[in-house]
Amino acid sequence: MTEELSPSPAPERGPLMRGLLAVLRAVITVFVILDELLRPLYRPLLRRLADLRIMRRLEETVAALPRVFVLLALAIPFAIAEPLKLFGLLLFARGQFWAGLVVTAFAHLMSFVFVERIYDAGREKLLSYRWFAWIMDQVVRVRDHMLGWVRATAAYDLAMRTRDAVRNWWRAVRA
Repeated sequence: MTEELSPSPAPERGPLMRGLLAVLRAVITVFVILDELLRPLYRPLLRRLADLRIMRRLEETVAALPRVFVLLALAIPFAIAEPLKLFGLLLFARGQFWAGLVVTAFAHLMSFVFVERIYDAGREKLLSYRWFAWIMDQVVRVRDHMLGWVRATAAYDLAMRTRDAVRNWWRAVRA
């Protein structure tokens, strides 16, 4: 007697889990929208920093390192920047807005300037570690899922329409 096993239905989420997921979605939505709105301001600055001779030399140096040293070169600024981001959030939560803003901005700048540049320069060597490649695949998968989740919201749609309207207005003013 063969019974076909059908997949069990997803468990019903309780009100607490639905509430936590709603809060998570709201927080992620705010951060994604802020990133989308602020990107035109910080990306040109980051491109200029990447074009500096010292940054190009850093990338060349990292690219020439053995893969274990590339991993170490990535780990050190990452291990500094990520806890600083959490510390900045803690400062915000404690009502220390300006201190939180400075710490968070510094941590993100450090991530953008050093962590991203080192990763880009040593990407091939880093991905030659199977465990690292697997982690990066998971990070990209989760990021893409979350972005799809956020981009399906009305808040995201409104923010992007507002951003586009402001851009068009600014172009008209400058013309």
